[in-house]
Amino acid sequence: MENPTSAVNPERHSSWDTDVLIIGSGAAGLRAALAASEHTNVTLITKTTLTESNTHYAQGGIAVAMNLDDTIALHIKDTCAAGVGLCDVKAVEMMVSEGIPRVAELLDWGANFDWEGTLPRFTQEAAHSRRRIVHKGDATGRETTDVLIQRVLNTENIHVLQNTFAIDLLTDVENPKGHEETVTCYGVTAVVDEQVVYIRARATILATGGLGRLYPCTSNPKVATGDGFAAAWRAGCEMVDMEFVQFHPTTLYLDGAPNFLISEAVRGEGGKLVNIRGERFMEKYHEKGELAPRDVVSRAIQIEMELTGFPCVYLDITHEPAEFILERFPTISDTTQHYGLDISIDLIPVRPGAHFMMGGIRTNTNTETNLKGLYACGEVACTGVHGANRLASNSLLECLVYGARAGTNAATFAALQLSHPPDMLSAGNIGTSQTPHIEVDLVTIEAIRDAIRETLWENVSIERNGEGLEQTLAELQDLTTDLGSVPAPPESSDIAIIETINMLNVALMITESALTRTESRGAHYRADFPMSDDTDWHRRILIKNDNPPEVIPL
Repeated sequence: MENPTSAVNPERHSSWDTDVLIIGSGAAGLRAALAASEHTNVTLITKTTLTESNTHYAQGGIAVAMNLDDTIALHIKDTCAAGVGLCDVKAVEMMVSEGIPRVAELLDWGANFDWEGTLPRFTQEAAHSRRRIVHKGDATGRETTDVLIQRVLNTENIHVLQNTFAIDLLTDVENPKGHEETVTCYGVTAVVDEQVVYIRARATILATGGLGRLYPCTSNPKVATGDGFAAAWRAGCEMVDMEFVQFHPTTLYLDGAPNFLISEAVRGEGGKLVNIRGERFMEKYHEKGELAPRDVVSRAIQIEMELTGFPCVYLDITHEPAEFILERFPTISDTTQHYGLDISIDLIPVRPGAHFMMGGIRTNTNTETNLKGLYACGEVACTGVHGANRLASNSLLECLVYGARAGTNAATFAALQLSHPPDMLSAGNIGTSQTPHIEVDLVTIEAIRDAIRETLWENVSIERNGEGLEQTLAELQDLTTDLGSVPAPPESSDIAIIETINMLNVALMITESALTRTESRGAHYRADFPMSDDTDWHRRILIKNDNPPEVIPL
């Protein structure tokens, strides 16, 4: 088999084959590649560069029950409490218990986390009952990806292809007599050097990360436009818990500065939230104050902003010595210093921003989806470990554990396939050859994106209500019509159009799910249904293809 890294030439190749295809280069995709490579050949593709992922920008750390006073049972309890009744306990147990050897091997591979004596230096974060967060200053994500990337690049049978945009999943439908229809995934269509190519695989893993860029204020990088969610949905994957979008309470709010994340760990180390009047306010909203769950802190900040008529609140860490702040939070210190703030003496202006999607492609604990041969891990997947609200720093742990499981299981599946994928495959339904290509200029595309972000921020963010959700649903449907129901046939290589279609697909899933859940739980808060309802809503919402949302048991 030729190495796609060096052999791909669009003039010579319209397709190529691999054993296991991995889409995404965050911690989940990288760890999946390493696990699969122990058994078979792997091709890993990534939208831009290997380092551009949500993982790379993660600051806080990795939650793991390795401290002397900690236990697996306590970590499970804290995770399920944050998830407000919707966590899959079996999946949580697996993540927490298998997370210990996954973090230990990361240390063995050279992760240079902060140490205190013979143990990692554990820090505290919101809603954790113990100090269990291992970290590298405030750049844990960068340290984690650096270690994993180096190991991937040094593994001979992992072939990496950067700047490769996955469009749609390649599928084949089998409908044997007397049996239920089976859809099998055989890879993806992708854009390489402005050409659409077919990457065929015996097993495929989606590890494409998040969707924060659907909102105007987010901690996520530009690549996080929900592409994997949309491609999976178009191919017929079951999507669950899409109403649960987590908003991080503290992103930097400063003229000229990006929506830079101010880590949860700042509050874990004693940082206090105050409003424009200088008043601490979190104790009014929760007994744990600044260390309340993220959904509580985000709503409290939103309320304080509305009460004071001011567009932000402030985070105060000035009680700590300057030397400690610089050592513990070097990335935050450097970034804020660049914009004229010295956080050892200045308050940090912050407001909530879209951060993490708890829902996604429905998988079991083996990371299998309802499409044969398709696996999913990381933020794009929903194993049920986060429930209605993710516990801080569980995301990287989930990536390591379920990334490894996805790689191993996909490689096992690939080994059982006796032949290469069939030649004739369907490529999603982002477009059809019967629909003429609609030329859309970039100004129009950006206007549609802005409209998506504006309506989601207004009506489908921290606080929601039925009227606003209905309004957003109508606006999104109008935007879909404006763009054209099928604007880009499969042969199109216009990434901007495809990304915008993806954003619309995912925005509709989030809005429809939020409208369906008539209660408040975790990250989903309905002002018209402000209480949790365990009688009717101790359930999940499933969306598949163009079917209306379906309420299913846990």
